[in-house]
Amino acid sequence: MTPVPTPGPTGALEPTDPGEPTDPGETPAEHRREQHSWYWYDWANSAYITTTLTVLLSPYLTTLAKRAACPGQDTGQTCRTALRVLGIPIAPGSLALYTITAATFLSAVLLPVVGAAVDRTGNKRTLLARIAWTGALAASAMVFLGGTRWWLGVILTLIANLAMGCSLVIYDAILVDISTPDERDSVSSRGWAFGYVGGGILLALNLAVVSAHDAIGLSSEAAVRVSLLSAGLWWGGFTIIPFRGLKDRPPLTPANDPANSPSNGPAADPAHNAFSQLWHTLRDLPSYPQTLLFLLAYLFYNDGIQTVIYASSVFGQEELHLGTGALITTILVVQFVGFFGALVFGRLAARIGARRTVLLSLVLWCLVVGTGYFLPEHRAGLFILLGAFIGLVLGGSQALSRSLFSQLLPRGREAEYFSLYQATERGTSWFGTLMFGLVYQLTGSYRSAIIALVVFFLVGGTLLGCVRLRKGIQDAGNPLPEIL
Repeated sequence: MTPVPTPGPTGALEPTDPGEPTDPGETPAEHRREQHSWYWYDWANSAYITTTLTVLLSPYLTTLAKRAACPGQDTGQTCRTALRVLGIPIAPGSLALYTITAATFLSAVLLPVVGAAVDRTGNKRTLLARIAWTGALAASAMVFLGGTRWWLGVILTLIANLAMGCSLVIYDAILVDISTPDERDSVSSRGWAFGYVGGGILLALNLAVVSAHDAIGLSSEAAVRVSLLSAGLWWGGFTIIPFRGLKDRPPLTPANDPANSPSNGPAADPAHNAFSQLWHTLRDLPSYPQTLLFLLAYLFYNDGIQTVIYASSVFGQEELHLGTGALITTILVVQFVGFFGALVFGRLAARIGARRTVLLSLVLWCLVVGTGYFLPEHRAGLFILLGAFIGLVLGGSQALSRSLFSQLLPRGREAEYFSLYQATERGTSWFGTLMFGLVYQLTGSYRSAIIALVVFFLVGGTLLGCVRLRKGIQDAGNPLPEIL
């Protein structure tokens, strides 16, 4: 029988024995089935990330904005007339970027509040599904974009992206519920691998539809709208699997939860409790210095990773003078190689530990940007090969960062701390792109800009190496995995 966790001296919950089942009375087959159900949410949401956010939405939203600002003009030409958004002049070519930026900062503010509230409920599975279906509905409604309805695209993008961020906080927190400390690296890695395949399959199908739209009787815009609809339906439809396969669990409320304060009776306002808990979390975070140090390390190296992904297309197009076909092929290669990369790095972590594996991936990221600096122009094959190498290290570094952070979380406060993890990613992911832009502006070379990103991997790796992992896990009141 699994011991019941009790509050420890830091207010966290004392660990259960390592390797014990996550639920009393749960059979190994039931345990595995729940993990398999969890993997499917990565499969579900990755379609929206790849098809909509990465490839199709920004160019299409820009087309609608240009059509509204410069009626009668070819949308392939530069439009000098600004749109007015809340009285602020916005260049049509900047609308999509500003929309994503607004969603990013709103997420950074909202997610910690959501995380603080989620840990106090016993229905993470239900909340995950409801929020995911809200986002999927907004993503599916993008099929109605067209004409000059750029404003509808902005509204739907904000709703879908906020729902995505909130659902990922809950999804990450459920990882702790369904896996033991020794399982967590492999479970997290398999989820990432599943996501790469799901996102890659739908992206390949949609790129085929967009490329051959005439042959199937669709206009180019209709093909894009159908593809946007498919991403929303994919997201919502496959979310049914984790909704049916996961279990809601009673919350494990730490002794120092503000909701337990005498001033908070049983009828206390849940929103008030959530904000109180958020304030308590931020005030309490220095009590877990190793967790805080890991977040700081993640801030740096993840910013480097995200910037490489964001900047790779402009680097390939403007510096290496590659065509659209080569860039699209590279995106697909990254997706499908990422599946194998996540699994390979998960197996490696089982041998040498998650932190050593992440540190190895950061060395490989330095090799990626160093190789990019020396790539010759007009060599699509070499660029695609570099994309395959990116896919190999991308899934492993991100999946294992998630599982490593999960070891450092106080029990019963997983969503609360994972919301800080997601907010760190969203609220600071502009540092790398800012450096990339500044270096290019000063040097006039994308090669200099890409090599400058090494700084993020070096600083992040150095900070990660300084994390006293064993102490951090013990301070959080968690059992130590066999391999650190």
